Amino acid sequence: MFNFEKEFLSDLNKEVKTGTTVMAVTFKGGVIIAADSRTSSGSYAVNRVTDKLTPVHDQIYCLRSGSAADTQIISSYVSYYTNMFSIEEGSKPTVKKAAHMFREFLYQNKQYLHAAIICAGWDPIEGGSVYSLPLGGSIVKQPFATGGSGSTYLYGYCDMNFKENMTEEEAEKFVTYGITEAIARDGGSGGIVRKAIIDKNGVRRKTVYGNKLKKFWEK
Repeated sequence: MFNFEKEFLSDLNKEVKTGTTVMAVTFKGGVIIAADSRTSSGSYAVNRVTDKLTPVHDQIYCLRSGSAADTQIISSYVSYYTNMFSIEEGSKPTVKKAAHMFREFLYQNKQYLHAAIICAGWDPIEGGSVYSLPLGGSIVKQPFATGGSGSTYLYGYCDMNFKENMTEEEAEKFVTYGITEAIARDGGSGGIVRKAIIDKNGVRRKTVYGNKLKKFWEK
């Protein structure tokens, strides 16, 4: 016989994970990152409005999927070291530099961690760039990247809709509709869509609430 209280408490005792959907894409002049806002423990949503857009440095952000604890501590370490680098060198770190810091932590501790990272941002050398760091600590520079449990629902969408050198408006629609589709299909994704536009002028944050989300066929 199903014991609701036992199963409910069992879920609450499970590791908290960012059962999630995250996306990052480059456009002419910068990058746009986006994520849903649901954090889960088993089948229980422990937070409906999590902010998964994590700042690493002034114009560098990371998107986290996997264990909430693992990804939080790694992003804190990288934020600390990028700030130390900036003080010691007298210049801002590049996105590539920050991504390789993530890679070092993920690879050296791969047997202990359940963490995947997308590192994205803007710097004067490469402009807007996106680095994907999946489980295990490999690193790949890509024009766009997806992550989290909802990303499996987006392969066809991304193949059909991504194009090189998108405008800012096109890129923003690309990530917004992508996260919306994942929220509709993935039980681990939900809530609202948070976005950040990163370019030479800095970072602009935007939020799309659940009642304002439109499916891509409604555009």
